[in-house]
Amino acid sequence: MTAFNFTSLLSSRAADAKPLGMNKRGKYDFAVAYPDPETLPLDGLVEGLRKGLAEDGRDLALYAHPQGYTPLREFVAAKLQRDRNIQITADDIILGDGSGQPIHMIAETLLDPGDVVIVEDFVYSGTLNTLRRFGAELRGVVTDDEGMRTDSLESVIQGAIADGKPPKFIYTVPTFQNPQGWTMSLERRKAMVALCQKYGVPILEDDCYVDLRFEGQDVTSLHALDDTGLVMYVASFSKIIAPGMRLGYLTAPKEILQRAMGAKSGGSVNTFASFAVHRFAQDNLMSHIETINDVQLEKRDAMLAALDEHFSEPGVSWSRPQGGIFIWLKLREGVDAAAIRDKILATDDVGYHPGSNFAADGVSGKNCLRLCFGYNTPEEIGEGIAVLAAALRREGVL
Repeated sequence: MTAFNFTSLLSSRAADAKPLGMNKRGKYDFAVAYPDPETLPLDGLVEGLRKGLAEDGRDLALYAHPQGYTPLREFVAAKLQRDRNIQITADDIILGDGSGQPIHMIAETLLDPGDVVIVEDFVYSGTLNTLRRFGAELRGVVTDDEGMRTDSLESVIQGAIADGKPPKFIYTVPTFQNPQGWTMSLERRKAMVALCQKYGVPILEDDCYVDLRFEGQDVTSLHALDDTGLVMYVASFSKIIAPGMRLGYLTAPKEILQRAMGAKSGGSVNTFASFAVHRFAQDNLMSHIETINDVQLEKRDAMLAALDEHFSEPGVSWSRPQGGIFIWLKLREGVDAAAIRDKILATDDVGYHPGSNFAADGVSGKNCLRLCFGYNTPEEIGEGIAVLAAALRREGVL
C-alpha cells in the first residue's frame, strides 16, 4: 500500500524541515555553548529536589501556576532587583523552557511577516531562526567592542521608518554577546535607550550570560535605564546551572505578558525541575557562580594563550572577553571557514560555528568562527586550538 503523503496538507506557515537526530560532536567541541560538565551542581540539585518534594511534592498532582512555580518566580524577582536593578515582583515574570521559549512567545506576539526587527550584525543564531520563522525582515547594526554603534543604529531605525516599516523591536545580547563576546558600554546603553524612546522602538534584552563575569565591572541593564516600559527582558539558568534544566524567564509590561501567555504552549514549565533549581539557588547560587567563573576564567585564558601561539598571522584577530564563554575569531577577509567546517569536524574532530550562522543577512562572516571555551578542559582547549590551526592551514584559510 502506498504511504500517505502529508506534503499537500502542510500549512503555508509550516516550519522548514530539520533532520532528525543529533549532530556529531567533536572531541574538541568549540561549537556549542555548553558549560563545564564537572561543575554541574549535581549533589546540590538532588538535595534541592529532595527539599522541594518534601515541602511541596504533593502539588505535582496539580497543574502548576501558568506563569511557573511561584517560589522560583519570587527568587528570580529578588535576584533581578538585587543584581540588575529591575524593580519587579513575581507577578511580572513568566518562566519558560530556557530563554528560547519566551523569545518565541514575544516573536509570535509582535511579528507579522515582513516586519522589521533590528539586531546586531552578528547575533545568537537561535533567535535569528525564530525571527525568520515568523517572517521578520532582519536589519543588522554595525558593532565594535562597545556594542551597537549609535550612528549605525539610528541610521537603521530611520531607514526602516522611511521604508514604511517602523521596527517592531530591537533584539540585543548586551553583555558577553553571543557570538562576539563584547559587552555594551554604559554610554552605548544609554544612547540605545534614548534612541528607542525617541523613535518609539521597543527593546528585547537577552541577558543570559550576565552572571558569567570574571573581569571588570558590571554594567547596568537596559531595562533599568528605561522609565517608559519599552524594554522586555529574558534570561535563563542554562549557563549558571545547566541547560538541561530548561528553565528561563521573561519580564515585560503587563500587556505584553498577557499576550505572551496566550502564545505560550505546553502549560507551565516543569515543576519537578523548578523544585530542584529553586531550593539549590536559594542557598547556593551565588557561591556556585563564583566557582564556575573561576573555572571558566582558566579556560578562557587557555584559549587565548593557544590562539596567541597558533594564530598569530597577518589579518587574523580575536576577541578577549571579560566573561561569558565565547571568543570571536576573524580570519583574513575573503576566506571561507564555513565551507570547510564539516570536513574539519569529520577529519580533525574539532567543532566550531562559522560566523555566517550568526549573520543578520545570513551570508556575511564566512571568515569568522565562534569558539566556545565552556566545555573542554584547559588542556584539551590548548590541544584543540593547535589541531584547528593545523587544519585551517591545510585547507588554505590560515
